Amino acid sequence: MTAEAHHVNINAAPASAPIVYPGRAAIVGWLLFDWAAQPYFTLITTFVFAPYFATNIAPDPAAGQSLWGFATSAAGLLIAFFSPVLGAIADAGGRRKPWIAAFGALLVIGSCAMWIGRPGDQSMILPVLIAFGVATIGAEFATVFNNAMMPNLVPPDRIGRLSGTGWATGYVGGLISLILVLGFLAANPATGKTLLGVTPLFGLDAASHQGDRITGPLTGLWFIVFVLPMFLFTPDHAAKKPIEGAVREGLRDLRQTLSSLPSRPNMATFLIANMVYTDALVALFAFGGIYAAGTFGWQTIQIGAFGILLTISGTLGAWLGGKLDDLLGPKKVITGSMLILLAAILLILSVDRDTLFFVVKVTPPVPGGGLFAAPAEKAYLVLGLLIGLAAGPLQAASRTLLIKLAPKDRITQHFGLFALSGKVTSFTAPLVVSIVTAITASQKAGMAVLVVFFAFGLMLLARVRE
Repeated sequence: MTAEAHHVNINAAPASAPIVYPGRAAIVGWLLFDWAAQPYFTLITTFVFAPYFATNIAPDPAAGQSLWGFATSAAGLLIAFFSPVLGAIADAGGRRKPWIAAFGALLVIGSCAMWIGRPGDQSMILPVLIAFGVATIGAEFATVFNNAMMPNLVPPDRIGRLSGTGWATGYVGGLISLILVLGFLAANPATGKTLLGVTPLFGLDAASHQGDRITGPLTGLWFIVFVLPMFLFTPDHAAKKPIEGAVREGLRDLRQTLSSLPSRPNMATFLIANMVYTDALVALFAFGGIYAAGTFGWQTIQIGAFGILLTISGTLGAWLGGKLDDLLGPKKVITGSMLILLAAILLILSVDRDTLFFVVKVTPPVPGGGLFAAPAEKAYLVLGLLIGLAAGPLQAASRTLLIKLAPKDRITQHFGLFALSGKVTSFTAPLVVSIVTAITASQKAGMAVLVVFFAFGLMLLARVRE
C-alpha cells in the first residue's frame, strides 16, 4: 500500500465511533443535483444551442466553432483560478450548500440570458458568449461543491457506485430535457414541425429558431425545480468558522497543500493526467455537435436525435462504469474509457460526407434523404455512441479516484484542485482546436488535435498508483 493510500485510510473513524450515513432521501436528493444540472451540458454546450450558435448566429460554422472555443477557454481560466481557493474556504467553513446556491444562481441567470441570441444577428455574438461564460462558471463551481458532499453519503466501498449512478441520473435528466425540446419545442424551419411532427408549443416560431433559443430559459427553470430536493433532504456539513476565519484558514491550508504536492507525486501525477484528458473531453463535447453541423449539414433535429441516442449510451456507460469502478478500481475504468475515446476520434477523422476510412467512397447525405440515411452519417452515429459509452465512466471514475487519493478533511479543497486540474488548461484544447480550425479553415484539422491530448493523458495515467 502506498503512503498516500495509507494516509487516506487513517482518516476513517475508529471502530468505537462508527460513521452514521444518511438515509435514502439524502442520497436521492444528492443524485438529483446531476439531474438538475445536466441539461445545461446536454442542451446548451453540446446538442442544441452550441450548434445553433455556430450555424445561425456566427458568420459560418468554422468561425462559430472558433468563437465558441474562445468563450469556453475564457470561462475555463476563471474556473481554474478560483476552484481550489473556494474549495479550501469551504473546507474551513464547513458548509457546501450556500456555495451551490450562489453558483446555481449564475447558472440560471446566464442560461436564461441566452434567449437573446437571434439568428443572423451578429450583434448578439458577444452578449451570448458572455451569458454562456457566466452560466458555465456557475455550473462548474456548483458541481465542485456538490461533488465534495459524496464521502459523507455512503461508505467508501460504495463511492464508485454512487458516482456512476449520479452520472447516469444526470444523463437521464439530460435525455428527457432533450426529448422535450426536440419533440415539442424546436422545429425544422422548413416544415415548422418538431421531431414528433407537431407544431411547437407556446407558439414558438420556427423561422426565428425560438425552439433552439428556449433551451436557455428551460435549462434555468429545470435547475431551480430539480435542485430543491438536494437542499431539502441532503445534509450539509456543519458550519465550522465564520466566513472571515474560513477565508484565512482556507487560504493557509491551500498553500500548505500546494507546497506538499511535490512530495506526493502520486496525487500530482493524477491531477496532471486529469488536466490533460479532461481538457480533451471538454473540447470533444464542445465541438462534437458543431463538427456534425459543419460536416453533414445537420440542423437541430438531426443533432438532437443524435444527442438522444448518445445520451442513452452515456447513461448505460455511467451505470455500468460505476459497478466496474467498485469491482476493478477507478484507474482501470478510466484507462478503458480513454482507449475507447481515442479509437472513436481516430475513426471520426476518417469519416467525411462521401468517404469512410479515408478511402471508401460512399453516397453523401442529400436534403430530405431521411434521418441518418447516408452511410457516413450512420458511421458518425455509431462512433458517437461509443463516445457516450466511454465519457460517463471516465468522468465518474475520475472523481472516485480523487476521493481515494485525497485526505478526507480536505476533500472540497482537493475537489477544487481536481477542478483546477480539469480547468487550468481547459482553455488549451478548445483554444488549440479553435486556432487550428481558424488557420486551416478545416474543422477536421482542428478536431485532430484531440488525439494528442488523449494519448498524453493515457500515458500519464499509467504512472498513477491507486
